[in-house]
Amino acid sequence: MLGWLKNLFTPQAPAGPRFEPVEYKGFTIIPEPGAEGGQFRLQGRIVHSKNGEQREYRLIRADLLPGAEQAAELMISKAQRLIDENGERLFD
Repeated sequence: MLGWLKNLFTPQAPAGPRFEPVEYKGFTIIPEPGAEGGQFRLQGRIVHSKNGEQREYRLIRADLLPGAEQAAELMISKAQRLIDENGERLFD
C-alpha cells in the first residue's frame, strides 16, 4: 500500500544501457539514463578525485527523452556546463 512511498526514498539502480564515462577538465562524467514510462530520465554522476578523496555529485533532472542515447548526450552536456560554472564548488 505504501510501496510507492518506500520507492521514493530508496535509491534505485538506473535501468537502461550503460554508457562509457567521459573525462572533462579533470572530472569524470558518468551518464546513467533511467528508464521511466517508456522514456529515459536524464541522470548520472560527476566524479572528481582530490588529495586521494573521491567525491561524487548525482545529477538528476526532470528531462524525459525518447531514447537512452539522447538522455546520455544531454546529461553529458549539462554536466559539462555545471563543471564550467562551478568547478570543485559543485561538491561544497
